[in-house]
Amino acid sequence: MTTVTVIGKQGCHLCPTALGIVEQVVAELPDEIGDDIEIEELSIEDDPALHELWWEKIPVVLIDGEFHAQWRVSPDRLRERLESK
Repeated sequence: MTTVTVIGKQGCHLCPTALGIVEQVVAELPDEIGDDIEIEELSIEDDPALHELWWEKIPVVLIDGEFHAQWRVSPDRLRERLESK
């Protein structure tokens, strides 16, 4: 199982866009890849450790806990990364 984590907060104008791109890319992947991906959304407002690490960089996308992108998410780059797993 691959986990794609989108870290943001309420009121972040880029966060819904980042989450939408992640959801769209995963939905468009072949079933054998997409069915093995879990998307989770976390807020820096709910976790002091996340806030300390990422407050200046949200939205942040992690893949299996590893940094993938911040601020703007490239659909092509995300797709390529997920297909190569």
